[in-house]
Amino acid sequence: MPATIVSKFGGSSVADAVQIDKVRAIVERNPGRRNIVVSAPGKDDVHREKITDHLFNIATGGDHFRDARKMITTDQSREAVIGKFQKVMADLGVEDASLLQDLKKDLDRGEKIRDVRKKTAFYASRGERYNAILISRYFTAKGMRARACLPEEFGFILGGDPADAKVQIESHENIRRIQDVAFINILPGFYGVTSEGEVAVLSRGGSDLTAGEVAYAIQAERYENWTDRDGVFEADPRLIPDCQVIPRLTFKEIRLLSSTGFNVFHFDAMISCKKSQIPINIRNTNRPEEKGTVILNERVPEEGIVGIAMLDNMAYVYLEKDLLGETIGFTAQLLQIFQEYNINTYFYPTDKDDIAVLVNQEDLVGRINNLRREIEKRLKPDYMNVIYNQAVITPVGLGLKGDSFTLMKAISILGEHKIPIEMIDQSPSQICFHIGLQQAVAEEAVKILHSNLLKRK
Repeated sequence: MPATIVSKFGGSSVADAVQIDKVRAIVERNPGRRNIVVSAPGKDDVHREKITDHLFNIATGGDHFRDARKMITTDQSREAVIGKFQKVMADLGVEDASLLQDLKKDLDRGEKIRDVRKKTAFYASRGERYNAILISRYFTAKGMRARACLPEEFGFILGGDPADAKVQIESHENIRRIQDVAFINILPGFYGVTSEGEVAVLSRGGSDLTAGEVAYAIQAERYENWTDRDGVFEADPRLIPDCQVIPRLTFKEIRLLSSTGFNVFHFDAMISCKKSQIPINIRNTNRPEEKGTVILNERVPEEGIVGIAMLDNMAYVYLEKDLLGETIGFTAQLLQIFQEYNINTYFYPTDKDDIAVLVNQEDLVGRINNLRREIEKRLKPDYMNVIYNQAVITPVGLGLKGDSFTLMKAISILGEHKIPIEMIDQSPSQICFHIGLQQAVAEEAVKILHSNLLKRK
């Protein structure tokens, strides 16, 4: 029997009939692919919004799109959801009136749920649920022994906030119970049920997490994450078209890259795989012949830098106060204030008498005045300022450990090109460093660093 592979297909991979047939061919090509986790259908040429966004719109009475300044009513979202499944079914040749009937009943049933968080979770889960059912029936029609394995039936148990739930340990045993070599399991990602049987969802992007938990539960040979990209690139390919896919990364490296602008997949999905040393292979559904990027617990570093990430639209709050660095608890109190205002902090380089806290600029909208007032009241800084329109560039690579020359070279090269640097901070792990600069010069800086530090000859 071939080693078991868990394969997760994202929204772009299951967006329409053409994409779903590509998924079928990929699954059929390797008999080890026995557990297939699918997202809700993504955008296509007809449906310009994701199905999950339409479902959120229904759950929020139209506020979801209204907040994004899109005039799409709940009735229009309902029509879009039903229309999407109707079209995909027709294009695949799947005739199943009961699937659409059940979907319509669920869209009606959700209106009776009074708890806002539970209502949101219920609606948000319907895209994955019905896509898994549809894909399993298409596979079956094509002669593949497939079955939909729904969380409410086998027991993918979640706990906590129903709209941002956490996987419970009993889910792993329940996943192991549904393993049967005679069948290909098609599992919907993103949602599960509470111990009371109510629908709950993981955080957005949670289909990655579902697949990671399945891989961990069955101790899979590998976890394949199929997307519309060839893998993890050295830099943003929209900025540097000739940059290459990174063949191998460690979990530490991908963590650093993802926290500084590489939006690859849900980080929590990596934790269980890392624990059991299960490799994660990021691949392209549209180019299955490409090997993609493999994420491992350990690799032999063959280079200094493997990738350059960029966080844009940043700002930093700068404080000065005499003896700040010698005041026990000052930094903890400052970060506590940011937490109270629900503002995520990225870095906070500090010195004897000053500190800078980097945040996403958008997180300050509507909060900055109250945040300033609270900091003034509780910490009484001698001086405080907010510097907007910043970016942070982060070169990452295992080979940087113990190598101070690459950091010095990066600073020198940027100086030669008249790129002003606002801030420099080296990671304690020594496998990355952060360069803060103005947003206006950030893209040019990435191109310069890629060309001089990373471009393969």
